[in-house]
Amino acid sequence: MPFAQIYMLEGRTEDQKRAVIEKVTAALQEAVGAPKETIRVWIQDVPKQNWGIAGVSAKDLGR
Repeated sequence: MPFAQIYMLEGRTEDQKRAVIEKVTAALQEAVGAPKETIRVWIQDVPKQNWGIAGVSAKDLGR
């Protein structure tokens, strides 16, 4: 059972997340031949103050 774990900064819409789940599922199905029903995708929203870029939080960078 393929399992994809996706970390993204918070703020994506439900439609955007739905699209990520759909496209990652299709990519795994194509790449490894796994049945769609066995593929799992987990999206983890990360608060901007918990995501660092070059020593600065994404929140402080205005991301």
